[in-house]
Amino acid sequence: MKNLLEASRVLLLDLASTLLFLAIYLISDNLLLSVGIGMALGVVQIVWALARGKTIGTMQWLSVILVLASGTATFFTRDPHFVMIKPSVIYVVVGIVMLKRGWMNRYLPPRAKPVEDVATAFGYAWAGLMFFSAALNLALAFNLDAKTWAAVMSGWGIASKIGLFLVQYAVMTAIGKRRRANAARTAALA
Repeated sequence: MKNLLEASRVLLLDLASTLLFLAIYLISDNLLLSVGIGMALGVVQIVWALARGKTIGTMQWLSVILVLASGTATFFTRDPHFVMIKPSVIYVVVGIVMLKRGWMNRYLPPRAKPVEDVATAFGYAWAGLMFFSAALNLALAFNLDAKTWAAVMSGWGIASKIGLFLVQYAVMTAIGKRRRANAARTAALA
């Protein structure tokens, strides 16, 4: 349960700027205010991590750079499409990174070593989710107004990631328990 809570905390931190952007936008109906606050949160998260001596990963840097670039373009042009397309760019880049075989294994706790093959398969499932989300985002960005797009994509982004995370956790836990029980039986018979 501790591993589930820790992974959930990381997931919520990754979604914090999306959640804040959506909340501010739905409350204020002010795209520029929402974008500005989202940009500020992205910067604050990086500064906070650096102040605590944490290493900032390539994807975190890429994400904050894209947030700042698309936010700035939105401010100058007053065109929300820059902010609306940004998630597709991030999803595609993340999906490409997730195509690397075994990328997820380094994030697994030691007790999950018996299910690294399952984690590899889920790594590809995560890549697929990223590519699907990129395509869905582009379709919605050009067919919905900014407010509806923000609500739909924020809901999809949160629900799809939490859903896949929970499925993965349940499947890997069940398979891991079964494999450990089989290994214990085999050892007892030897």
